[in-house]
Amino acid sequence: MNHIAAAEEQIVSERIKQKLHEVNLAAQEHLSPIQDHVNFTLQQAYFKCAYECFDRRRKQEEISNCVEHCSVPVVNAQQRVENEMAKFQERLNRALMVCQDKFESAKLQQVKTNALNDLESCVELTTQESIKTLPHLAERLKASLYISK
Repeated sequence: MNHIAAAEEQIVSERIKQKLHEVNLAAQEHLSPIQDHVNFTLQQAYFKCAYECFDRRRKQEEISNCVEHCSVPVVNAQQRVENEMAKFQERLNRALMVCQDKFESAKLQQVKTNALNDLESCVELTTQESIKTLPHLAERLKASLYISK
């Protein structure tokens, strides 16, 4: 590979990293109210509930069961958020793999001049489409977690 081609690939690689950074920022922006709800509202309720479990008249097993029962809403909410984000990440990864496959195919066919531009365009489209889904994902999570904001 010549130096110009390597430099071009490096530039495109940096642009792709920037696009992925944009997706991460958008995800943080849309999901921060949800994380805030889980980390503060639900955690606070958990600790208040768990505190009430500690009663000298209860046996250790009863206390443990009570505390475990208190943790259910927080654990369920965290799992729901993690599952949705895992699905989002998986869809993004699959779409980016398609872009990479197209790029590798173009390189093999030695259509290199357009290959980098096509890769960059594909990644741009993919990341923008992913960012567009974030508000819907956030609304779905808010609804399932009964967040009114």
